[in-house]
Amino acid sequence: MNILVVNPNSTESMTRKIVDSARQAASADVTITGATGTGAPASIEGHYDESMAVPALLACVQRAEDAGVDGIVVACFDDPGIGACREIATGPVLGICEAAVKAASMLATSFTVVTTLPRSVPVIEHLIHGYGLSHQCRKVRSAAIPVLALEEPESNAREKVRDEILRAIEEDHCEAVVLGCAGMADLTAWLSEETGIPVIDGVSVATRMIEALVGCGLKTSKINAYSRPNQK
Repeated sequence: MNILVVNPNSTESMTRKIVDSARQAASADVTITGATGTGAPASIEGHYDESMAVPALLACVQRAEDAGVDGIVVACFDDPGIGACREIATGPVLGICEAAVKAASMLATSFTVVTTLPRSVPVIEHLIHGYGLSHQCRKVRSAAIPVLALEEPESNAREKVRDEILRAIEEDHCEAVVLGCAGMADLTAWLSEETGIPVIDGVSVATRMIEALVGCGLKTSKINAYSRPNQK
């Protein structure tokens, strides 16, 4: 089984981190291939960055489809271009927000999302509402850190994320926490140990969910909404 994990931004160091997390989650006989959104913004922080990243993302998905990949993980918590990706892809496509919040809903009766910048909060709230899980999401919180700070050890970004999780436990009374950025994927085990609460990384969860869907022989529906794009 071959799974593509796409980092829709153009930061190669983040791609390596994301792919490492996916490989740790995947079964031994699953091949994980990474791709980076060449020409996209260095990080995705808001609607503009998301829109600018989609063309490179779709190009990555098309190349993978041509190569016969079995499934695709879109590793950005804004779940950019998921519908368009599903129109191109034969196999299942998952965004890490959808995967993570649906996993959280199975593990706890309530969860809080901790993301990077405040401007990401309404984007994520909108996604969670669309996924039908607003009733279980206690809050979407920001640790007030730029995405690229997660690539800088001296930024104290991981401590800021930990402290925001601790505030979520105290103030939101949540039972689980979802990490609202793919760049946090490598912090999952440390944050779980530091906070004593299930901390869910969408990269790992989406990788395993894709593996399960492919293993069940399931593919993306090509009736109506996700039918292949019309040639024009």
